[in-house]
Amino acid sequence: MDPQTLVQAPAPFASQKSPRVPALQSATERVQAQISHLLHIESFAGMVLMLAAAAALIWANSAAAPSYFALWHAPVALTLGPWSFSTDLHFIVNDVLMTVFFLVVGMEIRRELHNGALASLRQASLPLIAAIGGVAVPALIYTALAGSDRALLNGWAIPTATDIAFAVGVLALLGRNIPGALRIFLLALAIIDDIVAVLIIAFFYSGGLQAMGFVIAAAGVLLVLLFNRMGITAAPLYVLPGAILWFGLLKTGAHPTLAGVVLGLMTPVFVRPAPMPLLITAQAAMRKAGEQMLSGRPDPQHLLQNLRTAQLAQRDLLPPALRLPMILHPWVAFGVMPIFALANAGVQFSGIDLSAAAPQTTAMAVLAALVLGKPLGVFICTWLAVKSGLCSLPEGLNWRGVLLVGLLAGIGFTMSIFVAGLAFEDATLLGAAKLGILAGSAMAAMLGLGYGFAFRKRLQRS
Repeated sequence: MDPQTLVQAPAPFASQKSPRVPALQSATERVQAQISHLLHIESFAGMVLMLAAAAALIWANSAAAPSYFALWHAPVALTLGPWSFSTDLHFIVNDVLMTVFFLVVGMEIRRELHNGALASLRQASLPLIAAIGGVAVPALIYTALAGSDRALLNGWAIPTATDIAFAVGVLALLGRNIPGALRIFLLALAIIDDIVAVLIIAFFYSGGLQAMGFVIAAAGVLLVLLFNRMGITAAPLYVLPGAILWFGLLKTGAHPTLAGVVLGLMTPVFVRPAPMPLLITAQAAMRKAGEQMLSGRPDPQHLLQNLRTAQLAQRDLLPPALRLPMILHPWVAFGVMPIFALANAGVQFSGIDLSAAAPQTTAMAVLAALVLGKPLGVFICTWLAVKSGLCSLPEGLNWRGVLLVGLLAGIGFTMSIFVAGLAFEDATLLGAAKLGILAGSAMAAMLGLGYGFAFRKRLQRS
């Protein structure tokens, strides 16, 4: 049941002569409902992310460029007694805030593995094979174009990722007539891409691992398991073991944002029994609300109280792996990710000499791998899997839909920029890689939109 449905339930009874909720309160709640609805529209999230990236590009190439770079390199320090930790704002964004993004990714993976597109090998086989192609072919294209330059070859994983928010947001722009099977296939493929990206970060872009860090990280994991065993459901209490896990991974030399993935994978997918069944609470509250509406003269305050009780009970009925992403989604989609884009998409064009071989090769290799490698890898591997009899296309998905998914999978953006920051220490190569990511992702989005609108009526499997 959608929370907004509960809030808007009294609408059919508006013609009855009954006391109204005070005008200001009613208007405020309508505005809150509209904002809440807007914050869960996928295409809107994609547009906000695009605006943040555009703002970063404009700022970094304007007369105010020094203030852009000064902001993200501003020092940040935390001191607790004799212990202190000093860094800059860029680290806070990339290594702290992005942990929340990876937490949501981890919970999405956990949910899909439990009861979703990845719940069984039969369900996961086709998107898994498609994702393998969507990772391998872009990596091969990048490697082939990079040649034998070892510094450039370190960026082989940059075009392997897919930005879920951007890709699904672009798909949403094509309208509601897009087959559900196509959207599920894109989501499953993007989630597997994220799993691969996390593994790549863990194994290829982590420094020399330190044993003491593993001890600290293990303590954080054990504390999470203990909290789960004790039945602790208050999410804020998990900040402590999460912080211990994050710090432990930082000390190991692994990327600390992986703590978010670990916590997400450990999030329960079952609802613990409550002292008073929540379903009964929700039903009782809705029954009282219905009785008040039918009475002819309902008390607005009691009515709102019952509706809110039902809404809270409905929220608590959901398992943490489903409830927490719903709560965190607006914060991640409209806070963490736009801030990350603002902090990382500011490529200063004057600082990149594309006439030089290395930056030019890096930018073109990333662009070609995203725009060509992704659709080729996804389509070819899916075709081979189906024609060989290993898998079959889901009902509602045809080959035009598979190609559309491949085109949209070329939108790397967030994860690609994140990997680029780990792959290149050289500022020139990093800037060139980001330029390739931005141009390649934009081209993939435009190609996907153009193709989708051109063949929208033919995407439904006949």
